[in-house]
Amino acid sequence: MSNDTLAGRTALVTGGGVGIGRGIAIALARAGVRTAVTYRTHEPDAELLDALAAAGHEPFARPLDATDEAAVQAFATELRDEFGALDILVNNAGGMVRRAPLPELDADLWRQVMAVNLDSAYYVTRAVQPFLSDGRGRIVNVASLAGHNGGGPGATAYATSKAAVFGLTKGLARELAPQGITVNALAPGFIDDTPFHETFTADEARKQIVAGIPVGRPGIPADCAGAVLWLASDAAGFVTGTIIDINGGVYVR
Repeated sequence: MSNDTLAGRTALVTGGGVGIGRGIAIALARAGVRTAVTYRTHEPDAELLDALAAAGHEPFARPLDATDEAAVQAFATELRDEFGALDILVNNAGGMVRRAPLPELDADLWRQVMAVNLDSAYYVTRAVQPFLSDGRGRIVNVASLAGHNGGGPGATAYATSKAAVFGLTKGLARELAPQGITVNALAPGFIDDTPFHETFTADEARKQIVAGIPVGRPGIPADCAGAVLWLASDAAGFVTGTIIDINGGVYVR
Protein backbone atom coordinates (compact mmCIF):
# COMPACT_ATOMS: atom_id res chain seq x y z
CA MET A 1 0.00 0.00 0.00
CA SER A 2 1.33 3.41 -0.91
CA ASN A 3 0.88 6.31 1.50
CA ASP A 4 0.17 8.40 -1.59
CA THR A 5 -3.44 7.26 -1.26
CA LEU A 6 -3.69 9.36 1.91
CA ALA A 7 -2.02 12.52 0.62
CA GLY A 8 -4.30 15.54 0.76
CA ARG A 9 -6.68 14.10 3.33
CA THR A 10 -7.39 15.56 6.77
CA ALA A 11 -7.19 13.95 10.20
CA LEU A 12 -7.72 14.59 13.88
CA VAL A 13 -5.79 12.68 16.55
CA THR A 14 -6.92 13.25 20.13
CA GLY A 15 -4.32 12.77 22.82
CA GLY A 16 -1.80 13.35 20.07
CA GLY A 17 0.96 15.04 22.03
CA VAL A 18 2.72 11.95 23.32
CA GLY A 19 3.03 8.17 23.05
CA ILE A 20 0.76 6.24 20.71
CA GLY A 21 -1.15 9.35 19.64
CA ARG A 22 2.05 11.19 18.82
CA GLY A 23 3.31 8.26 16.73
CA ILE A 24 0.04 8.11 14.82
CA ALA A 25 -0.02 11.85 14.20
CA ILE A 26 3.56 11.87 12.89
CA ALA A 27 2.87 8.90 10.58
CA LEU A 28 -0.27 10.51 9.15
CA ALA A 29 1.45 13.84 8.60
CA ARG A 30 4.41 12.18 6.89
CA ALA A 31 1.92 10.41 4.61
CA GLY A 32 0.73 13.82 3.43
CA VAL A 33 -2.33 14.07 5.67
CA ARG A 34 -3.14 17.48 7.13
CA THR A 35 -3.32 16.43 10.77
CA ALA A 36 -4.73 18.22 13.80
CA VAL A 37 -3.84 17.07 17.30
CA THR A 38 -5.29 17.73 20.70
CA TYR A 39 -3.53 17.29 24.01
CA ARG A 40 -4.31 17.72 27.67
CA THR A 41 -1.05 17.58 29.65
CA HIS A 42 1.66 16.75 27.09
CA GLU A 43 2.27 19.58 24.64
CA PRO A 44 3.55 18.59 21.18
CA ASP A 45 7.32 18.57 20.86
CA ALA A 46 9.38 20.05 18.03
CA GLU A 47 9.52 16.81 16.02
CA LEU A 48 5.75 16.49 16.03
CA LEU A 49 5.19 20.14 15.15
CA ASP A 50 7.70 19.87 12.29
CA ALA A 51 5.90 16.79 10.97
CA LEU A 52 2.54 18.57 11.10
CA ALA A 53 4.00 21.53 9.24
CA ALA A 54 5.57 19.28 6.60
CA ALA A 55 2.11 18.53 5.26
CA GLY A 56 2.07 22.12 3.98
CA HIS A 57 0.05 23.93 6.65
CA GLU A 58 0.59 25.66 9.96
CA PRO A 59 0.51 23.05 12.74
CA PHE A 60 -2.95 22.73 14.26
CA ALA A 61 -2.46 21.62 17.87
CA ARG A 62 -4.88 22.62 20.60
CA PRO A 63 -5.27 21.85 24.31
CA LEU A 64 -8.52 20.01 24.93
CA ASP A 65 -10.22 18.26 27.81
CA ALA A 66 -12.09 15.65 25.79
CA THR A 67 -14.24 14.78 28.81
CA ASP A 68 -15.82 18.25 28.66
CA GLU A 69 -18.65 18.09 26.12
CA ALA A 70 -18.96 21.85 25.74
CA ALA A 71 -15.22 22.22 25.17
CA VAL A 72 -15.31 19.44 22.58
CA GLN A 73 -18.17 21.12 20.71
CA ALA A 74 -16.31 24.44 20.66
CA PHE A 75 -13.15 22.74 19.41
CA ALA A 76 -15.11 20.92 16.67
CA THR A 77 -16.48 24.24 15.43
CA GLU A 78 -12.96 25.65 15.21
CA LEU A 79 -11.72 22.54 13.44
CA ARG A 80 -14.54 22.63 10.90
CA ASP A 81 -13.87 26.31 10.19
CA GLU A 82 -10.19 25.54 9.62
CA PHE A 83 -10.33 22.16 7.84
CA GLY A 84 -13.77 21.99 6.26
CA ALA A 85 -14.39 18.26 5.91
CA LEU A 86 -12.60 15.72 8.10
CA ASP A 87 -11.53 12.40 6.60
CA ILE A 88 -9.91 10.57 9.52
CA LEU A 89 -10.66 10.63 13.25
CA VAL A 90 -8.41 8.83 15.72
CA ASN A 91 -9.86 8.74 19.23
CA ASN A 92 -6.71 8.17 21.22
CA ALA A 93 -7.27 10.31 24.34
CA GLY A 94 -7.46 8.13 27.45
CA GLY A 95 -5.66 6.71 30.45
CA MET A 96 -5.90 4.57 33.56
CA VAL A 97 -6.00 7.54 35.98
CA ARG A 98 -4.71 5.24 38.76
CA ARG A 99 -4.72 1.60 39.77
CA ALA A 100 -7.35 0.71 42.36
CA PRO A 101 -8.62 -2.65 43.65
CA LEU A 102 -12.37 -2.85 44.18
CA PRO A 103 -12.40 -1.68 47.84
CA GLU A 104 -10.57 1.50 46.73
CA LEU A 105 -12.51 1.93 43.49
CA ASP A 106 -15.07 4.48 44.58
CA ALA A 107 -17.79 5.88 42.33
CA ASP A 108 -15.87 9.10 41.63
CA LEU A 109 -12.80 7.25 40.33
CA TRP A 110 -15.01 4.84 38.37
CA ARG A 111 -16.77 7.73 36.63
CA GLN A 112 -13.47 9.52 35.98
CA VAL A 113 -12.00 6.48 34.22
CA MET A 114 -15.15 6.04 32.13
CA ALA A 115 -15.11 9.71 31.20
CA VAL A 116 -11.46 9.68 30.13
CA ASN A 117 -11.67 6.54 28.00
CA LEU A 118 -15.27 6.19 26.84
CA ASP A 119 -17.06 9.52 27.13
CA SER A 120 -14.19 11.31 25.38
CA ALA A 121 -14.50 9.09 22.29
CA TYR A 122 -18.28 9.53 22.28
CA TYR A 123 -18.11 13.32 22.65
CA VAL A 124 -15.49 13.81 19.93
CA THR A 125 -17.10 11.42 17.47
CA ARG A 126 -20.52 12.98 17.93
CA ALA A 127 -19.10 16.49 17.51
CA VAL A 128 -17.18 15.83 14.28
CA GLN A 129 -19.51 13.32 12.62
CA PRO A 130 -21.54 16.05 10.84
CA PHE A 131 -18.44 17.02 8.82
CA LEU A 132 -16.81 13.61 8.52
CA SER A 133 -16.46 12.80 4.84
CA ASP A 134 -19.14 10.53 3.41
CA GLY A 135 -17.76 7.72 1.30
CA ARG A 136 -14.27 7.71 2.74
CA GLY A 137 -14.58 8.78 6.38
CA ARG A 138 -12.51 6.71 8.79
CA ILE A 139 -12.80 6.45 12.58
CA VAL A 140 -10.19 4.55 14.57
CA ASN A 141 -10.68 4.17 18.32
CA VAL A 142 -7.64 3.29 20.42
CA ALA A 143 -8.73 0.76 23.05
CA SER A 144 -6.46 -1.74 24.82
CA LEU A 145 -5.58 -5.39 25.33
CA ALA A 146 -7.07 -4.83 28.79
CA GLY A 147 -10.49 -4.70 27.15
CA HIS A 148 -9.98 -8.37 26.22
CA ASN A 149 -8.17 -9.80 29.25
CA GLY A 150 -9.21 -7.57 32.16
CA GLY A 151 -5.86 -5.83 32.54
CA GLY A 152 -3.39 -6.03 35.39
CA PRO A 153 -3.89 -5.53 39.13
CA GLY A 154 -6.19 -2.64 40.00
CA ALA A 155 -7.21 -2.09 36.37
CA THR A 156 -10.83 -3.22 36.46
CA ALA A 157 -12.27 0.22 35.70
CA TYR A 158 -9.74 0.76 32.92
CA ALA A 159 -10.43 -2.66 31.38
CA THR A 160 -14.18 -2.06 31.56
CA SER A 161 -13.90 1.30 29.84
CA LYS A 162 -11.76 -0.13 27.05
CA ALA A 163 -14.14 -3.04 26.52
CA ALA A 164 -16.89 -0.45 26.23
CA VAL A 165 -14.87 1.22 23.47
CA PHE A 166 -15.13 -2.08 21.58
CA GLY A 167 -18.91 -1.83 21.88
CA LEU A 168 -18.93 1.80 20.77
CA THR A 169 -16.82 0.83 17.77
CA LYS A 170 -19.11 -2.00 16.67
CA GLY A 171 -22.29 0.00 17.17
CA LEU A 172 -21.02 2.98 15.22
CA ALA A 173 -19.66 0.70 12.49
CA ARG A 174 -23.19 -0.51 11.78
CA GLU A 175 -24.77 2.91 12.14
CA LEU A 176 -22.35 4.78 9.89
CA ALA A 177 -21.78 2.10 7.25
CA PRO A 178 -24.54 3.43 4.95
CA GLN A 179 -22.62 6.72 4.77
CA GLY A 180 -19.45 4.96 3.69
CA ILE A 181 -17.76 5.69 7.02
CA THR A 182 -15.77 2.83 8.58
CA VAL A 183 -15.21 2.48 12.31
CA ASN A 184 -12.54 0.21 13.75
CA ALA A 185 -10.48 -0.07 16.91
CA LEU A 186 -6.95 -0.92 17.97
CA ALA A 187 -6.25 -3.03 21.03
CA PRO A 188 -2.57 -2.39 21.83
CA GLY A 189 -0.72 -4.56 24.30
CA PHE A 190 2.54 -3.43 25.90
CA ILE A 191 3.70 -0.34 23.99
CA ASP A 192 6.95 1.29 25.09
CA ASP A 193 7.60 5.03 25.04
CA THR A 194 4.20 5.90 26.49
CA PRO A 195 3.26 7.80 29.67
CA PHE A 196 1.05 4.85 30.66
CA HIS A 197 3.91 2.47 31.39
CA GLU A 198 6.22 5.23 32.63
CA THR A 199 3.58 5.93 35.28
CA PHE A 200 1.99 2.56 36.02
CA THR A 201 4.59 -0.14 35.25
CA ALA A 202 7.61 -0.66 37.51
CA ASP A 203 10.95 -1.61 35.93
CA GLU A 204 10.85 -5.19 37.18
CA ALA A 205 7.28 -5.65 35.98
CA ARG A 206 8.28 -4.25 32.59
CA LYS A 207 11.07 -6.83 32.27
CA GLN A 208 8.66 -9.67 33.10
CA ILE A 209 6.05 -8.42 30.64
CA VAL A 210 8.54 -8.03 27.79
CA ALA A 211 10.00 -11.49 28.51
CA GLY A 212 6.53 -12.93 27.96
CA ILE A 213 5.95 -11.33 24.55
CA PRO A 214 6.30 -14.06 21.88
CA VAL A 215 7.87 -11.78 19.25
CA GLY A 216 10.62 -10.95 21.74
CA ARG A 217 10.25 -7.18 22.03
CA PRO A 218 7.86 -4.55 23.34
CA GLY A 219 5.63 -2.68 20.95
CA ILE A 220 6.37 0.88 19.91
CA PRO A 221 3.98 3.65 18.80
CA ALA A 222 4.91 3.03 15.15
CA ASP A 223 3.33 -0.44 15.42
CA CYS A 224 -0.01 1.23 16.11
CA ALA A 225 0.58 3.94 13.52
CA GLY A 226 1.05 1.37 10.77
CA ALA A 227 -2.35 -0.12 11.50
CA VAL A 228 -3.96 3.33 11.41
CA LEU A 229 -2.38 4.13 8.05
CA TRP A 230 -3.90 0.96 6.61
CA LEU A 231 -7.33 1.45 8.20
CA ALA A 232 -7.40 5.05 6.95
CA SER A 233 -6.58 4.03 3.39
CA ASP A 234 -8.78 2.95 0.51
CA ALA A 235 -7.30 -0.54 0.89
CA ALA A 236 -9.35 -0.99 4.09
CA GLY A 237 -12.60 0.38 2.72
CA PHE A 238 -14.43 -2.93 3.31
CA VAL A 239 -13.13 -3.30 6.88
CA THR A 240 -15.41 -2.00 9.62
CA GLY A 241 -16.42 -3.02 13.14
CA THR A 242 -13.09 -4.80 13.57
CA ILE A 243 -10.76 -4.87 16.58
CA ILE A 244 -7.10 -5.09 15.53
CA ASP A 245 -4.93 -6.68 18.21
CA ILE A 246 -1.40 -5.25 18.40
CA ASN A 247 0.31 -7.21 21.14
CA GLY A 248 3.16 -9.28 19.71
CA GLY A 249 1.30 -12.56 20.18
CA VAL A 250 0.53 -12.21 23.90
CA TYR A 251 -3.19 -12.55 23.24
CA VAL A 252 -4.41 -14.58 20.28
CA ARG A 253 -8.12 -14.93 19.50
